[in-house]
Amino acid sequence: MNPRVKKILLLVLAAALLFGTSQIQGSLNRDRNRLGLTRVEPLENAPPVLAFTTVALGGFRGLISNMLWIRANDLQEQDKFFEMVQLADWITKLEPHFATVWTHQAWNMAYNISVKFKQTAPGEYPDRWRWVKRGFELIRDEALRYNPNDPSLHQQIAWIFQHKMGANLDDANVYYKREWMLEMNEVLGTSLDSGLDELINPETDDQQRRAKLLREEYDMDPAFMKSLDERYGPLEWRLPESHAIYWAAQGLQRAKENPTKVKQDDLMQLRRAIYQSMLLAFQRGRLMTNRFAGGLDFGPNLDIIPNVNRSYEEHMAEDPANRDNIENGHRSFLRQAVYTLYVNNRMQAAAGWFKYLREQYPNKPVIDGQPNSLPANLTLEEYALSNLQIDINETSRDRVKAALEGFIGNSFLALIEGNHDRAAGLQLLAQQVWANYRKKIPQDRWAAIGLPTIAETRQTVLAEFMDENTGLTPEARAILSTELNLPAPAVQGTNSVPGR
Repeated sequence: MNPRVKKILLLVLAAALLFGTSQIQGSLNRDRNRLGLTRVEPLENAPPVLAFTTVALGGFRGLISNMLWIRANDLQEQDKFFEMVQLADWITKLEPHFATVWTHQAWNMAYNISVKFKQTAPGEYPDRWRWVKRGFELIRDEALRYNPNDPSLHQQIAWIFQHKMGANLDDANVYYKREWMLEMNEVLGTSLDSGLDELINPETDDQQRRAKLLREEYDMDPAFMKSLDERYGPLEWRLPESHAIYWAAQGLQRAKENPTKVKQDDLMQLRRAIYQSMLLAFQRGRLMTNRFAGGLDFGPNLDIIPNVNRSYEEHMAEDPANRDNIENGHRSFLRQAVYTLYVNNRMQAAAGWFKYLREQYPNKPVIDGQPNSLPANLTLEEYALSNLQIDINETSRDRVKAALEGFIGNSFLALIEGNHDRAAGLQLLAQQVWANYRKKIPQDRWAAIGLPTIAETRQTVLAEFMDENTGLTPEARAILSTELNLPAPAVQGTNSVPGR
């Protein structure tokens, strides 16, 4: 071939390749910018070593982080956790804008590493709690600093609160809840009210200290907390499911402000975190204290049933592609709500929600294993009695706990009304349900999902009944005190009828 022609062909080929490269360069730049893989501009608010590595290493950061990640996995398999965490810290410094790096390391600490540590004393898991806490702190304190608008990071921290701490699958879950409650007591105080107003506009030195602690240590905005409390509450901010709602809701808010960087799957996960955590808040979102579990126990929060229902309705409207799945959870929640209200003697509310269940899902059975149990074929009483039979053989702690409180509470009401036979029957039923639950739960799981004794549950329910602010009328409290041979409470003059 003529050398001159050859040169011309090579020049044409080079020009064609350069043109092709220019066509895809824009797409590559956008992908690199989105993933933060070859970012060269200094990071904002970053420590000097992190700012230096992101500039000096450039595109080689990805290769180095991959090598470190392989080494970190090897160290974990060898149970060399502290060395592994050091490598994980280096990996996140090399790839601070790659969300998957952060979520993987946080999940690894909270789930994989934490379970390697056993209790140091009966019911005490300080080492395991340290790793769980480090998992969500990694995202809250570091990952979100560099990626404040990433919904996957918000979803991951919400999941740790909801599932690892809020659910009862981990034997140490009660310990997690207790330790978190103690931390939140330092911020919110120890009163039953959340005290958010005094943190939004602190006046005293103590209020200013606690408001600063909430904002700087826990990176939470009390005004946003109050808005969630008004929308979904009343929420108990000492319990982890409320914090799952907070971080998921913040993720949705950030997604609205940055719609171009959001995946629909991320939004679905955030919505799911909210309505699933709302369900948890209904099932056991009332914080109580007794001798069981180191002074910490939980009961159903019946006051938030309307807001739990609204959260399901909102998310069904916002996510029509997954409406069928959300409807299944919604129907399950309604069935639980009707029965829990019934056994807690809130008959009018139970009847109203049963009517709503019938209207929303007329063609869906309400009793498992009975396809003909359509809501129109059952009365409220028939539905409640069928669930009562289920409770006798139930192994769900939350369901049994709610039923026991309902039976004991109704026995107290029966005493006030002078119906001693009904009161005794309800107490015996509570004993039977408790005994059957105790038989079905293995000894090694009792620390995680065990129940207070009937005597302890009676004391907890009685304390609520005798509370002059939230319990019975003075006359009713006096009658109950007489029936139970308790010191008579002070009775103030009133014309109200005994009852709640």
